[in-house]
Amino acid sequence: MAPAPVSASQSVLLPTYARAPVAFERGEGPWAITADGTRYLDFGAGIAVNSLGHAHPHLVEALTAQAGKIWHTSNLYTMPEGERLARRLCEATFAQRAFFTNSGAEANECAIKMARKYHAAKGHPERYRIITFEGAFHGRTLATIAAGGQQKYIDGFGPKVDGFDQVPFDDEAALKAAIGPETAAMMVEPIQGEGGLRSAPSRFLRLLRDLCDEHGLMLIFDEIQTGVGRTGKFFAYELSGVTPDIMSVAKGIGGGFPMGVCLATEEAASGMTLGTHGTTFGGNPLAMAVGNAVLDVILAPGFIDHVAQTSLRLKQSLAELKDKHPEVIAEIRGEGLMLGLKLHTLNTDFVAEARAAGLLVVAAGDNVVRLLPPLIIGEPEVADAVSRLDRAAGAIEAALKRPAAE
Repeated sequence: MAPAPVSASQSVLLPTYARAPVAFERGEGPWAITADGTRYLDFGAGIAVNSLGHAHPHLVEALTAQAGKIWHTSNLYTMPEGERLARRLCEATFAQRAFFTNSGAEANECAIKMARKYHAAKGHPERYRIITFEGAFHGRTLATIAAGGQQKYIDGFGPKVDGFDQVPFDDEAALKAAIGPETAAMMVEPIQGEGGLRSAPSRFLRLLRDLCDEHGLMLIFDEIQTGVGRTGKFFAYELSGVTPDIMSVAKGIGGGFPMGVCLATEEAASGMTLGTHGTTFGGNPLAMAVGNAVLDVILAPGFIDHVAQTSLRLKQSLAELKDKHPEVIAEIRGEGLMLGLKLHTLNTDFVAEARAAGLLVVAAGDNVVRLLPPLIIGEPEVADAVSRLDRAAGAIEAALKRPAAE
């Protein structure tokens, strides 16, 4: 049977996203702009990706300069800019080894494989199971949806990939009970992004570190959304003082260019020897040029301090907004410029009202709206965003008070 024709007005993209009816032609700093010139203050940043906003001149210069040289060689050859970026990341963190990927899910796949391979290389291939936590989101591959454990992402894709034991978030008894002779690692987001901006308490992260040390396990931090200055520290693990063995990074590290990295200690990476893992595009010259440019800005003196200071101003303003709209806003969550509004009303309605007010925000689990602005914002953008959030909350309140249609 011949396939039915597709009309010119019908999208041929897979219908896996409920896309908002707005398209952007260009961007300037924290602003996303449509073809007709309508400007939106972007407090979504491509879901915490555009860490330096849109069209940052240093990133544009780095990308265009590299584009005129060489785009791709593959990992069969030495890439000096990749060596440089890896060393800079290791020198600024706990890590001694780095592996570049194209996405966060791939960085998590590398972390999972690394943890398993560590034990196999030491003569314990039976130790392959990883403890994860309810509400987690680690990606969309078959392994990472199993790690995240959310049934809505698992349904319909066949048997769940084996090897992941999920326990309630911040439940010490359940955590200890889950550790067995096959356990290889624990994997946690210091702040759950998709899960509703739930922060793991420092005492809980210290417990994970202590249990991993006691049982010889790898501790994996998923910092795909929390990393690269987002929380007011270079990485969120610095907030608790708890150091992982392996860490996955993506989103903000490329400033909008698709890239990720798996960072690890020498010991944790000891099983990843010649031929055990690979990637065609990961670490390509274009990505490495942009990644180094991002670090030029993020690691410049005073930049991350600016993020922390801006976050404080935004949090204070959001607290005042909550007091003004108690029927709409229940709680303020998060750290740095990774903040969330836990709502009494539907988060999808709030996202739509914010967009109508010219502000882009992102829905998350647990009925939360995420505020993930570019790290370059300052007082004017904070004031502007809060004003638009006020209008959105006011519109929601007005709808609540409107009599139901007969």
